[in-house]
Amino acid sequence: MKKQIAILGSTGSIGTQALQVIEEHPDLYEAYALTANNRVDLLIEQARKFLPEAVVIANEEKYLQLKEALSDLPIKVYAGADALCQIVESQSIDIVLASMVGYAGLRPTMNAIKAGKTIALANKETLVVAGELINALANQYRTPILPVDSEHSAIFQCLEMNTPVEKVILTASGGPFRTYTMEQLQQVTKAQALKHPNWEMGAKITIDSASMMNKGFEVIEAKWLFGVRPEQIEVVVHPQSVIHSMVQFEDGAVKAQLGMPDMRLPIQYAFSYPERVKSSFERLDFAKVTDLTFEQPDTKRFRNLALAYEALHQAGNMPCIVNAANEVVVAAFLKDNISFLGMSDVIEKTMGRVAYIKEPSYEDYVTTDAEARCIAEELIINSK
Repeated sequence: MKKQIAILGSTGSIGTQALQVIEEHPDLYEAYALTANNRVDLLIEQARKFLPEAVVIANEEKYLQLKEALSDLPIKVYAGADALCQIVESQSIDIVLASMVGYAGLRPTMNAIKAGKTIALANKETLVVAGELINALANQYRTPILPVDSEHSAIFQCLEMNTPVEKVILTASGGPFRTYTMEQLQQVTKAQALKHPNWEMGAKITIDSASMMNKGFEVIEAKWLFGVRPEQIEVVVHPQSVIHSMVQFEDGAVKAQLGMPDMRLPIQYAFSYPERVKSSFERLDFAKVTDLTFEQPDTKRFRNLALAYEALHQAGNMPCIVNAANEVVVAAFLKDNISFLGMSDVIEKTMGRVAYIKEPSYEDYVTTDAEARCIAEELIINSK
């Protein structure tokens, strides 16, 4: 039986690569549902190629265009945020690939967990915003959460049954500005920030990688995925992106997972787990990998990493505050409405102004997200 896969965010970087994995293994996987936020033309193209059971466009204004373009095919067409949440509950679905960008991925992922679907998690904001709630739901409904982030997939692959972990070590490329001075960082442009040295990703995650907020989010995500304390999570800058992450055990032994910087590998592993499936992806050539280097991250130049650790230590709704503020400042930076270093200023000030809740409910997360966005937007306007 082919595994039926729903891809939340099929037109994004992870979604398009997931479809490449499905295309390479048509005997193993089938795209049951494809969803997008705005990119209706690409969604139409994907639907015509992969013939899913259903497609969903979150932007309801694009519904008629999608419906008409697929009217000659037996594909169910839906629109809106509620439809996204409902489609993941379809009985036929085996795996939900949560690859939507940002906070928007939280509610559909929760619904998929409650429906007992295996979660292939690429949307790190879901665990950043509401890790405690997501873990509780996953335990309640006995739903596996398989990491798709290359770093967390690496850690997942290195773990050993019944072997206590001393620490997990997340590697970071350091992004395009790893060697920049504070003076140079003050002049960084959007075009520069969108050029990642090793990975091809969407705009939001590329900016997050440049500011190291992406790594901060991965630190928070690691706590919930692997049940480790903040002090057991270390970040090491590894510019070559060959070692995707490592695990250190109590006896001092370190296991690392290596590979080419190709997101299709962790996507495929999440689909095939616990098996491994042969692929045609490029292999690591050790004749060419002659220089692997490591550095400590600089949290003075890249304050977002320090802010993420602070949010993790405070816990409660603080990571939710950081995520909301970060989504606002990244959107502003992409519109040239805030400087690169100014993003950290707004995030830090927002952390100090939103009401702190130690044990938030889902409704508290919703309120926190809205309040943090308003405050961050206000701070951006006032900083001009």
